[in-house]
Amino acid sequence: MPRASQARRKMYVLDTNVLIHDPNALLNFEEHDVILPMTVLEELDSLKSGKQAVAADCRQAIRNIDKLLGDASPRDIEKGVPIVRAKKAEPLGALSILMSTEYHGNHGLPEHLNDNKIINTLAALQARHQDRDIILVSKDINMRLKARGFGVEAQDYHNDMLLDDIDLLPKGYKEFSNSFWDTIEKVETIQREGITEHILRKEGELAKLTINEFVIDEQGFVGKVSDVSEDQLVIRDLHQHDLMNEEVWGLIPRDIYQAIALNLLLDPDIHLVNLTGSAGSGKTILALAACIEMTVASKIYKRIIATRSTQGLDEDIGFLPGTEAEKMEPWLGAIVDNLEALHEDDENMTASVDYILSKVPLHFKSMNYIRGRSFQHSLIIIDESQNLTPHQIKTIITRAGNGSKVICLGNLAQIDTPYLSSLSSGLTYMTERFKSFRHGGHIHLQGVPRSVLAEYAEANL
Repeated sequence: MPRASQARRKMYVLDTNVLIHDPNALLNFEEHDVILPMTVLEELDSLKSGKQAVAADCRQAIRNIDKLLGDASPRDIEKGVPIVRAKKAEPLGALSILMSTEYHGNHGLPEHLNDNKIINTLAALQARHQDRDIILVSKDINMRLKARGFGVEAQDYHNDMLLDDIDLLPKGYKEFSNSFWDTIEKVETIQREGITEHILRKEGELAKLTINEFVIDEQGFVGKVSDVSEDQLVIRDLHQHDLMNEEVWGLIPRDIYQAIALNLLLDPDIHLVNLTGSAGSGKTILALAACIEMTVASKIYKRIIATRSTQGLDEDIGFLPGTEAEKMEPWLGAIVDNLEALHEDDENMTASVDYILSKVPLHFKSMNYIRGRSFQHSLIIIDESQNLTPHQIKTIITRAGNGSKVICLGNLAQIDTPYLSSLSSGLTYMTERFKSFRHGGHIHLQGVPRSVLAEYAEANL
């Protein structure tokens, strides 16, 4: 593609939330110019202090800005410093800092809000450069609406949105009506060491299957894609009866979707599992049962680290009394609730739960604790992971050391963060990016087995 001429090069003005969402966003606008209003720098400065997750992203964004500007003079910064993406790469686009420009139009927004200051600055910039396309980039829907109402073009930050429709997100399995084998013309079956594998040509619907994806049909066949090449794939035959009757720390799966989720959770060769599904579909209890089984019974892992992404967690935890574990207890009540559910048939449920908490190496940690650490031979459960940005997801998953497993749980219909949607969530980003990862798996759980009431509420409210 030929590069745009100087007149056609767009001017993208970034909002603060874009740099918090992705500190490397400055590098993702190709040959177009990137402009940072002074108000954005002031907001980054006010948010950079503290131990909150957002503060770390602010500091990273500030370092990136400083690196790009280098030792440029104030005049160069105002004019635009070329953005160099690699040491030997030719610069594309330019980065400039825009001082607050007074808007002299017929109407302007009151400047008691930083958002209004940015929009007024854009309007003034637009009046000065009428031959250029000036676009506000913001994760804040209301900010974009205000800008459009004021006559300024605005759009969302799309660089890490890999899908246009959330329905295109992989479920982790492919369901076939009637018999799966009715669609197969040729198959080669191999049996070895109690394992049955089917080698199939990669064509039709089979061409869309990825590694560790499951095949389910109405006749009871369940298979798992164990290998994929350019022209063929290998499906391992899993017996539905064995899957449905596998007991994990007293827990027996209620449907085939929970059964294949447990298969991934218990597989030592799978290092990343993410479970999505509606409230009550069993995400947390499946993960917890599998983790206790693998630490207490089989002793594959040494400890369980449970953390949770909750809006307000980083800010509120500092004001709660007690140790870190005591501070995290209100936020991780779901873990304790599921421990109680696993032992509800015991003679003394409270004693059983207390015994598990004392014997199982289960640690409740805040997101701040996860950053900067490296966990060896650990199971890391990240609950409510739909509230994480792609950058935060990357930060946490890269903490997993040798012999560790990360389990991400989330419901894309319950995003609490104001600047995220189901398409821009880190959980969606990770699911799409890892769909071809040999040591990763994803299952979207169906139904609401929690109770008849919960199922009816999910469908009708």
